[in-house]
Amino acid sequence: MADIRRINAQISVAPQIDPADVTELARQGFVAVINNRPDDEESGQPAGDAVRTVAETLGLAYHAIPVTHAGFSAHQVEAMRAALDAADGPVLAYCRSGTRSTNLWALAQASRGEGPDGLIGQAAAAGYNIEGIRPLLDQLSGKA
Repeated sequence: MADIRRINAQISVAPQIDPADVTELARQGFVAVINNRPDDEESGQPAGDAVRTVAETLGLAYHAIPVTHAGFSAHQVEAMRAALDAADGPVLAYCRSGTRSTNLWALAQASRGEGPDGLIGQAAAAGYNIEGIRPLLDQLSGKA
């Protein structure tokens, strides 16, 4: 099972998961999985559709919002917000290391007006340094 890190009651993040991990996620009470990793980013990584199939079979929502190393777009931030809004319970977002998922979560929350300091603090408590996207967080939250 991947290294799941809880950011808050709604969201946890993890490195790449396997389709077999989804059964354990359902057992732990997750209601949705968000895949922030493009397929074929690395040889041997499980395909997103394989994770989707298991998630949907177990009644979990599945959202594919791939983020490449090129950065984040407004569309991705909006899609992350919508996926989080649609979830009635805990969500697991994953990518290669969990960092892109954490960044995208923070950007989505900032777009709701949440303060950058709190978002950076929650990410840090989960082991992720997102200080590098502070200017974007400031801008999206209206604190710039």
